[in-house]
Amino acid sequence: MLKHIKNLLEHSAFLIAIVLTALVAFLSLSNPVQIDFDLKITFLDKIFHTCAYFGLTLSWLFALQKYSKYKLIGFLLFIYGILMEFLQGWLTQNREKDIFDVAANSLGIIIAMLIFNKLYKYFIKI
Repeated sequence: MLKHIKNLLEHSAFLIAIVLTALVAFLSLSNPVQIDFDLKITFLDKIFHTCAYFGLTLSWLFALQKYSKYKLIGFLLFIYGILMEFLQGWLTQNREKDIFDVAANSLGIIIAMLIFNKLYKYFIKI
C-alpha cells in the first residue's frame, strides 16, 4: 500500500505543489473567515501561516528534489510569502500586511528545509 501511495505522490508531486501554491494565494487574498474557538490561542494566525508554508515548502522540495536546489526553493518561497503580504495590503480591504506573518512564513520554510532530508530518506526507502 505504501508503494502505491509513493508512486502516486511521485507522479503528482509537481501538480500538488502548484495546487498548494494556488491555495495559499487564495487563502492569503480572500476575506478571512471568523471562527469562534472556545480555546483562545493568541497567535493562532501565525501558527496557520507557519503550517501553510511548512506544507508548501515540503511540497516544492518533494516536487523538485531531483534538482537539489533546496536553498533556491526556500528563497523563492520566502519571496512568494513577502509578495502575498504586499498583495494583502494592496488588494484586500479586510487584511493588512504584517511583518510577523512574514516571520511565521519563514519559520515554516526553515522547519521544512531542516527536516526534508530525513523525510526524503524515509520516503525513498519505501
